[in-house]
Amino acid sequence: MGNQWLGRSAFTNDSLTHPHLNEFEPGRLHSITEDARRYGFHATMKPPFHLAESKSQNDLKAAFSTFTRQTSALTIEGLAPSFLGRFLALTPTEPSARLNRLAAQCIRQFDDLRAPLSEQDIERRRRANLTPQQDGYMLEWGYPYIFEHFHFHMTLSNRLENEADREALKAAAEAHFKPVIHQPISISHLALCVEPEAGAPFQIIEIRPLEGQSA
Repeated sequence: MGNQWLGRSAFTNDSLTHPHLNEFEPGRLHSITEDARRYGFHATMKPPFHLAESKSQNDLKAAFSTFTRQTSALTIEGLAPSFLGRFLALTPTEPSARLNRLAAQCIRQFDDLRAPLSEQDIERRRRANLTPQQDGYMLEWGYPYIFEHFHFHMTLSNRLENEADREALKAAAEAHFKPVIHQPISISHLALCVEPEAGAPFQIIEIRPLEGQSA
């Protein structure tokens, strides 16, 4: 359902036919989902990073396997379309401390695999007028919007400047995702994604269930 909305599967890298929306022609939906389509339908738990020189993809897969075996699944109250700034996303209908803890675990658990940010990356991030705390997080963990700044979201659009377009797209998303939103959803698996080369579409290379026992 999410893959169809974006017009691409991150599992197979195949193009998909967009859903028919009364408010938007297929070409228009294709245009306003361009950025999200490259990343695939997903929610980021550990932001993208370059592997450290001493680490390999096999090291990453091994750490991923260990983490998923030891980490328990959870259920959230539900998801619904909402705007984060000017882009549309599926976001939790109620705050979830367990979901936020899972994201924080992902940040910490895999950080020893991450290469330090380049000076160019740091400069680019700082153009976003980070707070001192966000700047500190970026320098220590490679990304500014983590821990208390984390917002679980599944991106559905590019930035939309026109308010009428935003409202129409939100209504269309409510209709398209109606079978699965506003009801409890299990967060039961994590996926490992790669960007084969700079600017290429992200692809899922592994998906694993969360097998740990709940406390």
